[in-house]
Amino acid sequence: MKTKNILILAPLLVAGTAVASAAPPPLVSAQWVAANACKPGVAVIDIRSPVGGGGNLYTYLRGHIPCAVYSNYKTAGWRVKSHGVVGMLPPTPKLEKLIGDLGVGNANHVVIYSAGTNALDMGSATRVFWTFKMLGDNNISILNGGYAGYVAKKLPVKRGKHTRKATHFAAHFQPQYLATEQDVEHAVNSGAAALVDNRPHAQYIGVVTPHMDKRAGTLPGAKNLPQGWITVNDGGAFRSPAQLEALYKVAGVPVMGKQITFCNTGHWASLGWFASSQLLGNKDVKVYDGSMAQWTRNSKLPLVVKVKLPASH
Repeated sequence: MKTKNILILAPLLVAGTAVASAAPPPLVSAQWVAANACKPGVAVIDIRSPVGGGGNLYTYLRGHIPCAVYSNYKTAGWRVKSHGVVGMLPPTPKLEKLIGDLGVGNANHVVIYSAGTNALDMGSATRVFWTFKMLGDNNISILNGGYAGYVAKKLPVKRGKHTRKATHFAAHFQPQYLATEQDVEHAVNSGAAALVDNRPHAQYIGVVTPHMDKRAGTLPGAKNLPQGWITVNDGGAFRSPAQLEALYKVAGVPVMGKQITFCNTGHWASLGWFASSQLLGNKDVKVYDGSMAQWTRNSKLPLVVKVKLPASH
């Protein structure tokens, strides 16, 4: 399976909602973005942030893809703290306003890009991509390789700030992409879905406990497919479907079938979800939004620690 760029087709208006006659590919190349970023109907969003060393507003002002608007992934409101759990999906009305204020409407083909520094950074792009899918927008792509891959090809950049006129964005919530704590508990008890831990191996086996988690370990029955496996050399370019299939086999993760991806806060989990659902074609994958930050708060929920170290002196 190879990702191919396709022409953007004019959207059809159905019952007041813009629906593209053919969905764009999940990944677009730097050359495609350079040729199409300023065309009518295309909306490019630069989401670089300190996550993964991606930068901030000043990084954007010093250079960005022409016609790209800026929205800091970490601070703009793409994720919120809810019931003590960080990084959760915000309420739909807040996301509608966030997107509409960027000048992005339902008829636009949205192209998301992050810095392209590493898999952690690319998780920002996949998380925003997943958020748009949660809102019912299928007219969205990610710049493969991120900004680093774009500038490496010596393609045009602009300095300063670009804005678009605010517009209305209407969400149509799609719960099939979201796993709740109850869904995960059912999967743990029944084996109804494959559980995929997209964190680094040290966190999976319980040697490292991230600050947002209350306890160490992973979900019972979970397989580990680390975030760094999904991109080439833990960089900004996604691996090919053939490479992903080989790595899934090594990790013991099925390519098809019901699957729930998780991490600490649903960030790396979106990277795993993107690889499974968008690059490998498994349409039965969900992201556990609260992930381990939520799960470990409830002491009654089970965890598995793969390595139990003796107490330190």
